[in-house]
Amino acid sequence: MSGGTATLTAKHRGDRAIADPVARKRHPGRWLSGIAVAVAVGFVLVSLYQNPALDHATIARFLTADTILAGLRSTVLLAIVSMAIGVVLGTALALMRLSRNPVLRAISVGYVTVVRGVPLLVQILFWGNIALFYDRVDLVWPFTGEVLTSWETNALITPFVASVLALSLNEAAYMAEIVRAGVGSIDRGQTEASTALGLNGFQTFRKVIAPQALKVVVPPTGSQFVTMLKMTSLVSVIAGGDLLTEAQNIAASNLRILELLVIASLWYLLITGLATIAQTVLERRLARSARKVHS
Repeated sequence: MSGGTATLTAKHRGDRAIADPVARKRHPGRWLSGIAVAVAVGFVLVSLYQNPALDHATIARFLTADTILAGLRSTVLLAIVSMAIGVVLGTALALMRLSRNPVLRAISVGYVTVVRGVPLLVQILFWGNIALFYDRVDLVWPFTGEVLTSWETNALITPFVASVLALSLNEAAYMAEIVRAGVGSIDRGQTEASTALGLNGFQTFRKVIAPQALKVVVPPTGSQFVTMLKMTSLVSVIAGGDLLTEAQNIAASNLRILELLVIASLWYLLITGLATIAQTVLERRLARSARKVHS
């Protein structure tokens, strides 16, 4: 009896191996490549740690300095505010692009073309030096031309405000394409069915199109936010008060440029890593909710 059972077990194992050959296939190349990468990373880390040109005491001293933490808070705030404005404006541009109105479509296409065609650094420099074009901003009564109030441009558009304007307006162009792709992925028949049920355009978008498009829009939007966290470093060219700006200010006083760049890089790695984890969790929840709906 036991011999027959052993024979059946062996036969079962053989049949399973034949049915699923990939499961029993070994991949030594993966292990070798992983070991090679680990050794290379370890070599770089050891060389950096043992390099006498790198002052570890300076890194430990300024890693959690008040100015660095203030720059970190400004970076996170700048990314969140710019991303929020970019999402709202990008959604509006996407809906304009999908509109039947040719004027709205032309405005949307023109905006996306111009903004995506100009480098972000140029846009940041433009907004940072907008006072060279307009030294004052006047609020004028449209009928009489009377100036109701006036502000100096430099006082109104501070480096932080200029940074938000540049980043959010640039992000809106990319979010417009992401949202447009998400909305375009929904079958047109659902819009027609919603119209047959008596829903107007806004109700159809809010109750039918948007919930389904969200599954397509969220992953690239999360990636855009991670990119936004890194792009905030560009505002250092106009002293936007971000993390890199504060690190450069300290480096200018103690001449420890490499150490301060290491500090900035460590903080960027931390916040982008946390954002990536949050994006992964959100995507998994959306996937689970989608499976529940289909089941």
